[in-house]
Amino acid sequence: MTGIAPDVTTPTGLIRLCNAFCDAKALLTAVELDLFTELHDNPATEEEIRERLGLHGRGLRDFLLLLTALGLLERQGDGYRNAPGADQYLVREQPTYIGGFMRRANDNLYPAWGKLSDALRTGLPQARGNFQDVLRNPPVLGRFIQMMDALTQVLGPQLIEAFDFSGHSTLLDVGGCRGNLAGQIVKAHPELTGNVFDLPQMEPFFTDHMAGLGLTGRVRFTGGDFFQDLLPQADVVVLGHVLHDYDADRRRLLVQKAGAAVRPGGALLIYDRMLDEGPAQVENLVISLDMLLVTEGGSEYPVEELRQHAALAGFTAQEEKRLGDFDTLLICRRG
Repeated sequence: MTGIAPDVTTPTGLIRLCNAFCDAKALLTAVELDLFTELHDNPATEEEIRERLGLHGRGLRDFLLLLTALGLLERQGDGYRNAPGADQYLVREQPTYIGGFMRRANDNLYPAWGKLSDALRTGLPQARGNFQDVLRNPPVLGRFIQMMDALTQVLGPQLIEAFDFSGHSTLLDVGGCRGNLAGQIVKAHPELTGNVFDLPQMEPFFTDHMAGLGLTGRVRFTGGDFFQDLLPQADVVVLGHVLHDYDADRRRLLVQKAGAAVRPGGALLIYDRMLDEGPAQVENLVISLDMLLVTEGGSEYPVEELRQHAALAGFTAQEEKRLGDFDTLLICRRG
């Protein structure tokens, strides 16, 4: 894939941009079919792929050729194999797997984007069901957790690089799901113990994941509702990809609650796909519209808004850093 945006000053470029959703759906369908996992150790011909995945066959050649043209597959004689990026990131059970994000996007975001005009007219979310429905359905909750893991798997090493955790002994990840981010940080810093605060329904997934990471006892889970309950105290408190789920008033409240949990000499780390005041960032604006489609009041927001919330919470020292390609990290220190 070239990554070059189409020339929107021409009819051809406009039509290419119009059809970009087709490229996305081809990728999402390949992940849904688990094609890349199937080809990981076993490159296959078109007919072998048809048999293994239980497909009809009509359109399959064009589908495979499109994935090849997009840089996701490679042809080798009559067979197909994963291209390097797909083989590293889209094979289930690989530690670098990010397909959980794509599965959740296919189930939830892709249908919702088909109702963008309705969302803009009404201001209401358009995704099927709500998060309470997700919590009541363990398989669906599991796919949501895989989506979160896909993000923290990428951002975890970058956060470890961006902030000096040495000199601190306790970590709290607010809305930390099954502890994938906290687990990475604690593994990298043996002097740390971790705590994940999230809804009680997450705890069985957390317990299994910590056991798999060999971190049982070093990272614990606290169940609760961060709007209703006090947050446990820690030296370092993390709010990652949480605030964009809510409107500005609730963001301010959460920053105040998280700030109150930071011990003297500690820090509050907040990261999100924040919106710069400069040139528009396509990726972050897309995520902000995701929030329109799936939440009651959420959106991405400028870092200046967050700075104001942090100042009201009593943080006088603030440091802004880029985190990966799209996120902004605000480090708020308490004296």
